[in-house]
Amino acid sequence: MNLLMCPVCREELLLTDQTWRCANQHSYDVAKQGYVNLHVVQHKHSKNPGDTPESVQARRAFLSAGFYAPLQQAVVEKIRELGVDHLLDIGCGEGYYTYAMQAEVKQCVGVDIAKNAVQIAAKLNKHITWVVGTGATLPVLDASIDLCTSLFSPIPKQEILRVLKPNAYLMVVTPAIEHLYAMREVLFEEVNPHESHKFVEQLQNEFELLEEYVIDAPFVLQQADLKNLIAMTPYAYKAKPERRQALEKNQKFALKGQFQIYLFKKK
Repeated sequence: MNLLMCPVCREELLLTDQTWRCANQHSYDVAKQGYVNLHVVQHKHSKNPGDTPESVQARRAFLSAGFYAPLQQAVVEKIRELGVDHLLDIGCGEGYYTYAMQAEVKQCVGVDIAKNAVQIAAKLNKHITWVVGTGATLPVLDASIDLCTSLFSPIPKQEILRVLKPNAYLMVVTPAIEHLYAMREVLFEEVNPHESHKFVEQLQNEFELLEEYVIDAPFVLQQADLKNLIAMTPYAYKAKPERRQALEKNQKFALKGQFQIYLFKKK
């Protein structure tokens, strides 16, 4: 079953000889790395949207070291429990979570606005349909998806409602209250708690909240891993440079990742 939609005319895309093409002859070539770019120029607001190459490389290095493995495992276990066929990962980044999700479903699409992230992701797993695209116009057909996932990513509600089948699922992962708290205490004079529950209020009219739970992942970072963690977060540019530099001087630093998982069902 094909899941992709032409971002220009919204017709179904079909793959022939490494080119995705719709009935109106709009065509999109599969890049040598294995992804397709469906982020058309009329939908762009900047030349290189999304995460910087430095942030993507830092995240790849940090996640590959396994510090967030408890979250990855919890997400995979829930997908296995749901027994769904068609999954769309919104904001897939460099593919750490998407890669693990793919083994539990028949078809998996990973979409991210950052081309440099998708380029890295596409090298990891050829069984995933990797797409450069925007949540404002998800390049996926109406009512074709059983589960949308958004891990630390935007939640384009109307587009998610469009692509989900009736009674399909949405999984949202956000930072929980204690997420990286010790690091934020060093970086900022005032630490504001994460407001993870705001997503529930935004979605309550169209989605039923089935489950919510917290995953803890304590770890001790060596200096190189600490630098990667800082570089992959918004704290890299939100914190004052002198505070960031002081934190990066630590040879070891104890932290706790804490993740809030929500599972919704489309009403």
